[in-house]
Amino acid sequence: MNRDHAQQAAELLWKTWISERRIDAIPEALRPLSRADGYQIQQQMAEQSGQPTVGWKIAATSVAGQKHLQVDGPLAGRLLANRVHHDGAPIVLGGNAMRVAEAEFAFRLGRNLPPRSQPYELAEVMAAVDTLHPAIEIPDSRYNDFCIVGSPQLIADNACAHYFVLGSATTADWRAIDLATHVVKADLDGVATRDGIGSNVLGDPRLAMTWIANELRQHNIGLCAGEIVTTGTSIVPIPIQLGSHIRADFGCIGVVTTQLV
Repeated sequence: MNRDHAQQAAELLWKTWISERRIDAIPEALRPLSRADGYQIQQQMAEQSGQPTVGWKIAATSVAGQKHLQVDGPLAGRLLANRVHHDGAPIVLGGNAMRVAEAEFAFRLGRNLPPRSQPYELAEVMAAVDTLHPAIEIPDSRYNDFCIVGSPQLIADNACAHYFVLGSATTADWRAIDLATHVVKADLDGVATRDGIGSNVLGDPRLAMTWIANELRQHNIGLCAGEIVTTGTSIVPIPIQLGSHIRADFGCIGVVTTQLV
């Protein structure tokens, strides 16, 4: 993709994001036509933000999520530093249009997984992981109808990234836990609202972690030590509103909460 066009598309999306506006789509002359184009715009938008990338998110890791977004597979997006908060921190809902919360397994890397020609295997990826965390994502999109724009434009729009709440690293022996069968419970305003399971995340959060290492590798992007990767929602997203209190309980792995203000 022409670098100037990618820059213009990134500027448009970033201005739309910070002004809490929406657009129907990226103008046709600037529109990404491939996943590679989308990642190029995404990187330019991250640079526009002035914020470091402190990690990554995966969108559409469930079959239901892929059908909802009308995409044929997962999408990777960046976690920008000022959009990442610790357990219990309040989140400003503002003009968020999606208005849902998601409970997610998140991994922090202990060493780099640089881009290379050879695909990464699951065991190799998990050996690079340091810690496991419970997490909540509050996604959003800069499109009026994010279900019709397609994968390249969704990737350009940072895979619907918005706010992210990271719980403490678990003290459980998580490597001995079958994450695919691990149950997650979510409460909204003190009322049990959703149950989910790790297999909702590409069959297993560890498989999602391997997927993103290889997705980014193919686009000459690496994962770096210290970065967080949140692997996609393990529950059906919870509808939220101003004032909502969200609690995601991962059992022995831990609990994470946030309040929308």
